[in-house]
Amino acid sequence: MPDPSTYRPAPGTIPLEPGVYKFRDERGQVIYVGKAKSLRQRLNSYFADVAGLHQRTRQMVTTAASVEWTVVRTEVEALQLEYTWIKQFDPRFNVRYRDDKSYPSLAVTLYEDYPRLQVMRGPKRKGVRYFGPYSHAWAIRETLDLLLRVFPARTCSAGVFKRAGQVGRPCLLGYIGKCSAPCVGRVSAEEHRGIVEDFCDFMAGRTDTMMKRLEKEMQRASESLEFEQAARLRDDLGALQRALEKQAVVFGDGTDADVVAFAEDELEAAVQVFHVRGGRIRGQRGWVVDKLEEMTTGDLVEQFVTQYYGIFTEDLADGSEIPREILVPEIPDDNGALSEWLSERRGSRVSLRVPQRGDKRALAETVRRNAMQSLNQHKLKRASDLTARSRALGELQETLELSTSPLRIECFDISHVQGTNVVASMVVFEDGLARKSEYRRFALRDTSEGTGDVQWIAEVVRRRFARYLDEQVQDGPVEDVTDNVGDGVDRGVAPGIDPTTGRPRKFAYAPNLLVVDGGAPQVAAAQSVLDDLGIDDVSLVGLAKRLEEVWLPGQPYPAILPRTSEGLYLLQRVRDEAHRFAITYHRQKRSKAMTTSALDDVPGLGETRRKALLTRFGSLKRLRAASVEDIVAVPGIGERTAQAIVAALAPAGDEAPALNVTTGEVL
Repeated sequence: MPDPSTYRPAPGTIPLEPGVYKFRDERGQVIYVGKAKSLRQRLNSYFADVAGLHQRTRQMVTTAASVEWTVVRTEVEALQLEYTWIKQFDPRFNVRYRDDKSYPSLAVTLYEDYPRLQVMRGPKRKGVRYFGPYSHAWAIRETLDLLLRVFPARTCSAGVFKRAGQVGRPCLLGYIGKCSAPCVGRVSAEEHRGIVEDFCDFMAGRTDTMMKRLEKEMQRASESLEFEQAARLRDDLGALQRALEKQAVVFGDGTDADVVAFAEDELEAAVQVFHVRGGRIRGQRGWVVDKLEEMTTGDLVEQFVTQYYGIFTEDLADGSEIPREILVPEIPDDNGALSEWLSERRGSRVSLRVPQRGDKRALAETVRRNAMQSLNQHKLKRASDLTARSRALGELQETLELSTSPLRIECFDISHVQGTNVVASMVVFEDGLARKSEYRRFALRDTSEGTGDVQWIAEVVRRRFARYLDEQVQDGPVEDVTDNVGDGVDRGVAPGIDPTTGRPRKFAYAPNLLVVDGGAPQVAAAQSVLDDLGIDDVSLVGLAKRLEEVWLPGQPYPAILPRTSEGLYLLQRVRDEAHRFAITYHRQKRSKAMTTSALDDVPGLGETRRKALLTRFGSLKRLRAASVEDIVAVPGIGERTAQAIVAALAPAGDEAPALNVTTGEVL
């Protein structure tokens, strides 16, 4: 464990100006990014008495092996650079506002000729207008079901829309009046866009205008003795009213704001956000995060605002998801810089305020109570999980006699069917949790005599660690980066970081523990590869499926862990995840091979032409139903080749042209 005093910068070398700093571990990986108004004052606080530091701060400085910094001109630049580096390096000790859910939004695809209303998750896209996020997708569908009778806009996918136009019949929604059926020309593109724009106005909070307009139209219809039309408008008004009742009014002035509240203890903090648009609560989100050090509520507000609102302008160029007003429990120290940074991203003024009285104060208190409930539930849920993971890692370290706790575990598995479509998987667990961004998969050669699981395990281990060694050579020795960085010069790209993308290389870091699926033969093969490559700092075990035996290199008998062991349970989860990942990839390859196998023996039909055929017809079934003339229409396919394709795909028993197998000519 590094001593912070060994890499402490020399006295007087740290500048007084504002800037951003990075802590790196022994491998050169960035583990923490922070910013400061005064770099000297901030960094010196990390090298005080280690015993007096916050628990997580103490863990960070003893894990780190070097520190470096970059001086900037203003606090706004420091905010931007800190956000960029946190996103680029994903430091393990930084606060991460992530949850296990992808919250849905109601999206309107305005970039299409006929805009579509749909539930959408994931990153924001240009040309799409979003309403939400909502807590549940069913809440969006309920709202849409009520509003479609008033705003009969398109909700179908591109394929359904195109198919309806081809057959000249709308879908069920078109028949029951919940779609204006632009697919069959019942309304023009301009009329349909008008319907969509009215829908957007209603969702944006301009509800009174829409309600008054419908009331006037209902009165005119009644005066004109058009009672059926008046009754329909009456029902439309009722549908709108029911939709409005589902969204509680909290601000009578139609304010657009996000209300943020925190509940915290010494180690963790829960944050809740209520999204208010047009005076109505449109959605709610929540996170629970670890606290690295002693932090005030203002510090939490600053970190949350920079990370949460920073993502919106990467997905939406106009930053429209950032509201004009953000209500927070405490104003951060650098409020001016933070407001300026948000205003630049939104394109108009954004203010952070602490509500003092009235409706805003009452809603802020409601959000705070939600945050407290979230933190309490998280503690109850995670208490056993954290304890179990720590116990599992401790048991593995003790049972396997490891020098350190296996914080990074990699597992390999092979999947094939009688030696065909052979693939391998590599899964990664860090701190007892799956890190799916680090998963890798390998395609291996099909079997030949003498080749089997043992040889394939050896091959994939060799490929993985050969890449690891190559990338270490490309980056240079780790000491080149970690030594002599006390002068404050940013040495540039760290080991394991791709200089072109700024992201970690695929195989940049070695595991503490390597697990292979199998028994003594597989373990011996993997150990032989590690010995050949000169890798002696990676522990190796094998987990045999039948009796869940743990095999160690060079041992005649396996280690038997109790069935109730948390360490064994962790190994089983790692092994099962590797098996799942491998078999998924194998099925993809096998499905692709089966799709094209019927065309493999057609003379003159190579891979490029096969892909062109499947792209044109979409499936083998449609290609089988195509005529020679249809196939000839595909670029690169001649009449003779088309006849050979028809003959090859003809069902058994059908009369097909006789062909010369060598030349493809019709006999």
